[in-house]
Amino acid sequence: MARASRSSTLAPWLALALLIVVVDQLTKAIVVGRFVLGERVPVIPGLFDLTLVYNRGAAFSFLAGAGGWQRWFFVGIGVVATVFIVYLLARHGSQRWFAAGLALILGGAVGNVIDRIARGEVVDFLLAYYRTSYFPAFNVADSAITVGAALLILDELRRVRRS
Repeated sequence: MARASRSSTLAPWLALALLIVVVDQLTKAIVVGRFVLGERVPVIPGLFDLTLVYNRGAAFSFLAGAGGWQRWFFVGIGVVATVFIVYLLARHGSQRWFAAGLALILGGAVGNVIDRIARGEVVDFLLAYYRTSYFPAFNVADSAITVGAALLILDELRRVRRS
């Protein structure tokens, strides 16, 4: 009975993660199919553009110029993180904020791992900026990871406040 209960609390979170992966890969495919490298299309002039860039590194291009070994290093980290997150979701799927945060991180991690395996680099296409200040380009997977991390922090703050 406990196994059935775990799978019933795990399924919606895996579905959310899968939705993130599908949206991430679909948006990346659209951008790769319609943009040339470095092309920018203003969405909100002066604040937000669509563009096409590739990132061989991790967040903020960390290790982007490391010579190629980082591809499989980041794939390995993504696979280990995926297994660990699914384990946590199976154990804590009834904790809504915590599980939602984990599911978003899971979907984002898998989306970027797919890029690393298929292309050797991650497709980024969302560019936020103001005048000459730019936030590094990112994608749907990165956004999901960020929102998921924020949910984990909020969940922990709520937990601390209750105790």
